[in-house]
Amino acid sequence: MFEIVTVKDVKVKIGEACKTLRKVRKMSREDLANVLDVSSTTIQNIENGKNATLDNILKVANHFGLLQSILKGIEKNSSNKNDISFY
Repeated sequence: MFEIVTVKDVKVKIGEACKTLRKVRKMSREDLANVLDVSSTTIQNIENGKNATLDNILKVANHFGLLQSILKGIEKNSSNKNDISFY
């Protein structure tokens, strides 16, 4: 059976990860926003699973050392020729 994942599910998970990692590093939203050169509202929107640009999501991922994992996941899935594609 297929597991259905929605865009909203992914946005919420990204937001939860951002919030958790930010708190582990004892950073406020404003601290993270300043480091990434974005607004604290942008960080709030990401953490709440609201719309954010890919660029801002990747900035957050890079700050928390997640880019390599994201790239490996993409490469693994794109190299698997047995995956079913609907596109």
